[in-house]
Amino acid sequence: MQFLRLHYIQQSTGFNKKTCIPTTPSTPGLARCAQKDTVQEAASSSGRKYQSSWGAREAGNDKDYLHNLGAAQNYNINIETGQTLAMGLDFHITGNFLGHKSDIADGSLRKYEFRTFSNIIGDYYVAPRFLEKIALHFAKNYLSELGHISNKIKIPLVLGIWGPKGMGKTFQTELAMKQLGVQAVVMSAGELEHEWAGTPARLIRERYRKAADMSKVRGVMTCLMINDIDAGLAHFENTQVTVNNQMVIGTLMNICDDPKRVSIGQDWIEQDVIRRTPIVVTGNDFSKMFAPLIRDGRMEKFYWEPERIELEGIVWQMYKEDGVSMSDVSKLLERFKRQPLDFFGALRASTYDDQIRDWIKLEITGENSISDTPALKKLGRRLVDKVDLPKFEPVSLTLDMLIEQGERLEHEQTLVMTHNLAREYMKFGQATGGLIGLQG
Repeated sequence: MQFLRLHYIQQSTGFNKKTCIPTTPSTPGLARCAQKDTVQEAASSSGRKYQSSWGAREAGNDKDYLHNLGAAQNYNINIETGQTLAMGLDFHITGNFLGHKSDIADGSLRKYEFRTFSNIIGDYYVAPRFLEKIALHFAKNYLSELGHISNKIKIPLVLGIWGPKGMGKTFQTELAMKQLGVQAVVMSAGELEHEWAGTPARLIRERYRKAADMSKVRGVMTCLMINDIDAGLAHFENTQVTVNNQMVIGTLMNICDDPKRVSIGQDWIEQDVIRRTPIVVTGNDFSKMFAPLIRDGRMEKFYWEPERIELEGIVWQMYKEDGVSMSDVSKLLERFKRQPLDFFGALRASTYDDQIRDWIKLEITGENSISDTPALKKLGRRLVDKVDLPKFEPVSLTLDMLIEQGERLEHEQTLVMTHNLAREYMKFGQATGGLIGLQG
């Protein structure tokens, strides 16, 4: 049997077929094709026209030298050019004439993974007050997009959820979005800074546009979600404000003011109008944020500190499969009334410590203690290779057991607060003449 494969090559005027020679099983490999010299001529002429980006700009060329050089290459190798090149094969199936991009052909919607929150498995409690706030924000923005709310009414694009640490702001947001069927492009504060000025601002614009495009493509509500935004943009004492801080703040304010026209640097197109897409941000202290960004017209602020009845609902949902009653949960909250919500999650996880410790002793080391033995190396191999892993039985929790574990965690917290090791290190450095650059 003979095998034929057609190859296409990019030329300045379009695509021509190469001359293909049939290949038989006795001559493995692709068809040997007689390559035309016109491809090399087109690449060399494009690559040699400008010897630098500066030369291209000074000559009035709208694209720089590197772009022209990349565009001249084989479009199957240069993915960025090939996915959108008008002369490429992909162009004929992008579906751009329908008013949206086809993910399989264009490729621009593959870069960022959307969170569908399908990884959240279990019956978790969403506070009604929290769910209502998320639902209202999405409803108002999509009704405004559809024209069911007058343009004279300024609907805030951003919902800012803030409050004390460890109160479940991010997790409650994800649970609410899962119930509403919202898919989100998620960012964190760590992405708001970069060694190249302007990169985080461009990243926000790109991801906002992706969220808007995916709302059309998938037919679902989408949003851009930025976690712990104040960690990247808030102004704290003795903290330097960077160019990226200023550009990110300016970008977010610009998107809030004109959410349907968000440029990522391409040529201006009058018809380039995207769908208005909500933005949800979380943080601890918005009082440190730039005031014009968080003003009421741009951001609707929601302070989240669960009330006692909400805490009982969230914690009991966490413990109910372990046989803990609502009465025990109420007593547990009363005993650790100053602790944040994540304390009780860590408390539940710590109750499995005894089973894991016994497994290591009995099956890994074979000793009564976890000591430094050659057998301990087997632990890493079994965990990484997923070999003979244990199946732990659910722990039958009691109120006394939870209080005991809670007091242990509180003791660790107290040690962190009372033992200021940094001060001791500084004292030692000053005595010995160390810590160069920290002594003033």
